[in-house]
Amino acid sequence: MAAGIIAYPLRAGSVQTRVLECGTGGDTAVFIHGVGARADRWRSNLGPFAEAGFRCLAIDLPGHGFADKGADVPARVPDFSAFLADFLDTMEVDRAVLIGTSLGGHIAAHFACERRDRVRALVLVGSLGLVPLADGVGDLISRSIQETDRESIERKVQLVFANPGVLAPETIDEEFRINNSRGAAESFARLGDYFSRGINGDVVGERLAALSDPVPTLLVWGAEDRVVTPEVGRASRELLHGCELIEISGTGHAPYLERPEAFNTPVLKFLRGVTTPQGNKERVDAGQR
Repeated sequence: MAAGIIAYPLRAGSVQTRVLECGTGGDTAVFIHGVGARADRWRSNLGPFAEAGFRCLAIDLPGHGFADKGADVPARVPDFSAFLADFLDTMEVDRAVLIGTSLGGHIAAHFACERRDRVRALVLVGSLGLVPLADGVGDLISRSIQETDRESIERKVQLVFANPGVLAPETIDEEFRINNSRGAAESFARLGDYFSRGINGDVVGERLAALSDPVPTLLVWGAEDRVVTPEVGRASRELLHGCELIEISGTGHAPYLERPEAFNTPVLKFLRGVTTPQGNKERVDAGQR
């Protein structure tokens, strides 16, 4: 029977957020979305990961989705990282696999540098924050973040996905409404300012590579990613001592959503090599006989 997804509000530290949860397995996998998105982007991944033996948790970052918004919520990677720590504490999770995309990947990598003891493995998808943004890119992202009219959201979808038809028109309308909800403009203004002025100061690729106890890390990129190009993924692989990089054909900046099976299969294979969730134990044991 397929694992079902439940959704509920949760206060983590000072922030009210929303959680999507699926599965009751051994290791916990936390899914972290990117700029302007929300936990729902992972719906095609939560079930398969739960069926593979993981307890899956996807969260709305502060300023996004159904989480608190406004001028006083976290808007910097170190602050998002602290929010993640509060979330794990609230959920009584000692260690987790962190799966982050774009800004979510930056947050996951930063957290791993700060709290290596709490991270089993990293899966970084089209990740920011491993190498610095090129000159002017932060300003471009900053402007894009703050453009939330319906036409701009449709245009951003065209950029993010190799196949824009992956999102139904009603989903785009939903994103428009959520990203124009109370406090969203203030949150995006602060985040935009951070991309223009501060994000390169929080780059963590070299810190991650220098950890005395390296984090098992998988890099995943869409082969047609026009937001954070595959060249960034290849540079990140070299920086992280040649860790595995998977490029998924026919996908842009969100391969986990455009081709879920092509994403889920290799990521679960990687995680089986570094974790042994309860739901996988018999399969792992059988494979060793």
